[in-house]
Amino acid sequence: MAHRTPEPSGRGHSLPCVPAPPLASFWSAHRDVITAIATVVLAFAVAQLVDRAVARRGAAVATRVGGPLSPVASTRLRLVRRLVYVAILVIGLALALAQFAAVKRLATGVLASSAVLGIVVGFAARQTFANAVAGVLLAVTQPIRIGDLVTFEDTTGTVEDIRLTYTYIVTDTGSRFVVPNERLAQSSVENHTLAGDRVRVEISVWLAPDADAVHALAVLGREEGVDVEVAEIDKDGVRLTARTWARNAGERAALEAGLRASCLERLKAIQKD
Repeated sequence: MAHRTPEPSGRGHSLPCVPAPPLASFWSAHRDVITAIATVVLAFAVAQLVDRAVARRGAAVATRVGGPLSPVASTRLRLVRRLVYVAILVIGLALALAQFAAVKRLATGVLASSAVLGIVVGFAARQTFANAVAGVLLAVTQPIRIGDLVTFEDTTGTVEDIRLTYTYIVTDTGSRFVVPNERLAQSSVENHTLAGDRVRVEISVWLAPDADAVHALAVLGREEGVDVEVAEIDKDGVRLTARTWARNAGERAALEAGLRASCLERLKAIQKD
């Protein structure tokens, strides 16, 4: 009986291991990190594009109306831009963090104890949330607007910007007064330009006790558009006030300085006579 030699078979033999390409190996090891970074970068890019698109839209509207946007529209436009910008960044950051399994497990635990976490976070960030809510209310109700001349706690200046948490006021000296929005919402603010663009300008001039106040009133009152009256009389002298109107808040400081110089020149002329 012939003996048959079995044919060689590949069964039972392992194939040689082929190493993965370096790029594929790096991607497998750092896929979550790379995806998260790309998501954050994309969120920033989208936020910038949307912000610029909204800004261009506002500029186009201003061009069609033939002038700058009104303080009301400008204030609300800035609020919309910032809210959209922050919302896009928050969504992008949330998507980036969702790439990590540890963060997902943490989020599951957070959702399970959301009531306790809400109390803790709310207590810790109460001031920040209060300022943000007050900023939205200021932009919607608009007791003050960008470009308005206001007086807050003995500080007078022009509203430069109303952000989500803080409002910036520029004084006549060029310094910036930064006020938390919650304080603005809870305190009294004198708005000199809410009823119109014109701004009241007032200066004080002191006279010696023995000076002829009646004659000084007559001389200072000769200037057109200026109202002069006696504001105060005491043992140290007589205080006169001169009032006029500036066309807008930007002219107030220069007009006030000019009015003060004019009154001093007229009073010096009285002394020479």
